[in-house]
Amino acid sequence: MFTKEDIQQIENKGISLSELNYQINQFKEGFPFITLSKPATIHDGILKLGLDDEKKYIDLFDSYAKERKLLKFVPASGAATRMFKDLFSFIESDRTLEQFPTVKEVVENIHQFAFYDYLAEKLKEQGFNIKSIDSKCLIETIINEKGLNYGSLPKALLLFHKYGNKARTSLEEHLVEGALYCTSENDTVYLHFTVSPEHRKAFEKVVSDNLNEYSSKYGIKYQIDYSVQLPSTDTIAVDLENMPFRDKSGKLVFRPGGHGALIHNLNAIDADIIFIKNIDNIVPDRLKDETIKYKKIIAGFFVFLEKNIFRFQESFDKNEFNEKLYNELIVFYKKYFHRDLELLSFDEIRKIVFSPIRVCGMVKNEGEPGGGPFWTKGKNGNISLQIVESSQVDFKNEEQAHLFNQATHFNPVDLVCSVKNYKKEKYDLTQ
Repeated sequence: MFTKEDIQQIENKGISLSELNYQINQFKEGFPFITLSKPATIHDGILKLGLDDEKKYIDLFDSYAKERKLLKFVPASGAATRMFKDLFSFIESDRTLEQFPTVKEVVENIHQFAFYDYLAEKLKEQGFNIKSIDSKCLIETIINEKGLNYGSLPKALLLFHKYGNKARTSLEEHLVEGALYCTSENDTVYLHFTVSPEHRKAFEKVVSDNLNEYSSKYGIKYQIDYSVQLPSTDTIAVDLENMPFRDKSGKLVFRPGGHGALIHNLNAIDADIIFIKNIDNIVPDRLKDETIKYKKIIAGFFVFLEKNIFRFQESFDKNEFNEKLYNELIVFYKKYFHRDLELLSFDEIRKIVFSPIRVCGMVKNEGEPGGGPFWTKGKNGNISLQIVESSQVDFKNEEQAHLFNQATHFNPVDLVCSVKNYKKEKYDLTQ
């Protein structure tokens, strides 16, 4: 099946032949679905905080942040292709604008988009007037290479919001947002973006063009790093017969792994608290107060959990884990992690206590795309809390489909986590 050139290409990515054959077999046999037990709801997997709790956790975070390293981790390599799928369908079809309601809405409200002035300038360069141009030509200029090229660019480089004469990309919005709640000791804001290799220079240019403005405005320093998703996490592309797909030159085609593949990038981060947020999950300045409030609440709650876990960890290491601490630990994990540890051995409890934790913000499910919180059943029958994507669910199974549709909340990739234990030793997130 594979030539010497294929094997060299595979090895250059850091993928073993056995791993590649495993991927192909997965396509042939189908990917295993997750088994849903029930949706996580408020008081059953989801913790709803009261007003007093909110203030307590905001204050806790504010005091913690003054002497710790905070970092914002933003997966940003994704292209905006899905955002513009209707626009692509429109320019590739012979149908009229009336037959594409979403595209018609874009055309009729084009002046409201942050990229309007940029688009008007591009059209002017080509001899067109944005106010009288044909709708198909208008849409082509938005998504094609001769225009804004938005159909191929990552979301990070698109203009999202306008403020007077200035428009900000979503990348810039993360710089601003980071300054508002992710300022560490020494007034430094640490940001880490995962990028695709071909767009890294464009990211760096946007940052360098705007860094001084935001540093001066917010009285902070930025330290910004980038990483690329490891080639070894790529997945082979296959055709309809589940045979390896090749490009015009005969080379094997690979696709980047999903967000789960970024665990390797996250594992390399050195920070006390890590905020994880998608590149397009940003709001304009007039709505940022709400964002900052809940970011601090989630992070403060994380600090509360971590302080207690660190206390348990230290007691294990110092052989001071007594009956009193055992009882505290049992109550703590049952209340905040919904885990009953009473039947576990000492070693099993210790392993859990020395595991990394994450706090996931949840919002009411109103039909938006995103992973939902569920109680899931593992192969060994154990029930655990997971964020589940629709692609992981067997919708041909009526019971599983019904359970998925019963979800009351979803997670818009809004997480806080850490990669260190009480001795500041790093966990291995890949284990």
